[in-house]
Amino acid sequence: MDFFISDALAQSGGQPGAGLTGLIFPIALIVIFYFLLIRPQQKRAKEHKKLVENLSKGDEVLTNGGIVGRISDVGDTYANLTLAEGVDVRMQKSAVAQVLPKGAMKAGLDKADAALKDDSDKGGKSK
Repeated sequence: MDFFISDALAQSGGQPGAGLTGLIFPIALIVIFYFLLIRPQQKRAKEHKKLVENLSKGDEVLTNGGIVGRISDVGDTYANLTLAEGVDVRMQKSAVAQVLPKGAMKAGLDKADAALKDDSDKGGKSK
């Protein structure tokens, strides 16, 4: 039955205070994880919750899927997003990534139209 218990471990009489030194590393690791990972994530989650609660009709938003549109109706958990004239999408409010400045949607469409016009003027050939 001696092969189940290592003789070296059975005969060593642990040093007093060694347990406290062994706890310093795990505690330091938990503190580092808290300040580098957990705390910033909680801060971002709190900011996103505040953003979602403050959504209102007429806000121009960017969704997590990359869709840009204007909010036409807001409910408790859902919002209607107008992408273009006559194109409405119903989505969860939590899918909003950020609120864009007023007029950003129109400016983006004008820039895209100008790029398409320049491309068609060059004969449709891209670089």
